[in-house]
Amino acid sequence: MNEFGDRKDNEGRASARQPVNHLVVALTLAAMLGVIGFLVAGSIARSATQANGTVSLSKTKLGQVLVNSKGHTLYLFAKDKSGKSACSGSCAKFWPPYLQHGKATAGSGVKASMLGTTKRSNGSVQVTYNKHPLYSFALDKKAGQTNGEGQVAFGAKWYAVSAKGTAVVKSPSHTTTTTNTTTTNPYPANPYP
Repeated sequence: MNEFGDRKDNEGRASARQPVNHLVVALTLAAMLGVIGFLVAGSIARSATQANGTVSLSKTKLGQVLVNSKGHTLYLFAKDKSGKSACSGSCAKFWPPYLQHGKATAGSGVKASMLGTTKRSNGSVQVTYNKHPLYSFALDKKAGQTNGEGQVAFGAKWYAVSAKGTAVVKSPSHTTTTTNTTTTNPYPANPYP
């Protein structure tokens, strides 16, 4: 007898089909679970970036910046051109696009005339402000955080967006150092002027 435990059919012949059938069933189940997991993960990812499209103004350590409906800072990507997003794939995992179904709405301090949308390469619709596609930053976990400001990632810089629809550029901290320099001359002073 082999290790699979050959079975005998009705006529007494040895059959090794049982282990093969189990293998096929196991592989089919694994494939089905993989597909289900992929669909669930995709659904979760889409729901995490979809929003009601409300853009508001909120105070942060950078000053007044645009935020989404959850109060998370919205950013622009310097690599985006002509209102089209240059961020997809792994970029969009770190910088989720602010997606919209229907018309975006202007919240407190935001000009409705500057709001718009752009179609992404995957067919989804992304909210824009002053023709800049808007993104959140995956490492901004709480409302009002601005961890993405000035980051260089995926080929360009990322900036929070002002009410004017321009990049909020964090001013470098100024440190003034004063030094006094004393020089000594190895020769005695000239007695003859």
